[in-house]
Amino acid sequence: MRRLLLSLALLITAALPGLADEPRNPAIEATIQGQFDAFIASDLPKAFSFASPTIQGIFGTPENFGTMVQQGYPMVWRPGAVKYLGLRTVAGSLFQKVAITDQAGALHVLEYEMIPDGAGWMIGGVQVLRQPDIGA
Repeated sequence: MRRLLLSLALLITAALPGLADEPRNPAIEATIQGQFDAFIASDLPKAFSFASPTIQGIFGTPENFGTMVQQGYPMVWRPGAVKYLGLRTVAGSLFQKVAITDQAGALHVLEYEMIPDGAGWMIGGVQVLRQPDIGA
């Protein structure tokens, strides 16, 4: 039920640009970048360490997590250019939007749910955002 409410809140705030925009957060950006850097270096334990305990519990091992990312999120596994876009609050959670140009030059926009922990931030989930059709 929480996921459904969160999804609805995301849709509503996506339709209303500027709603709940937050200032840039270098610590959040560093967390996401740290995971990108770990994937590029094929350091699966380090990449896994940026994931929230819930994500770690789902995948169990860094190897399982790495396989999922490599197969399901190849643009995250080996990103080309990365640009940090807006940060927003939705239903009390922070979401960082990131534009990634993959190795083939295609643009992808992802949204990272960020979870605070005692020492900083962890990644609680990632979703690929649908790009609007252009020229239709």
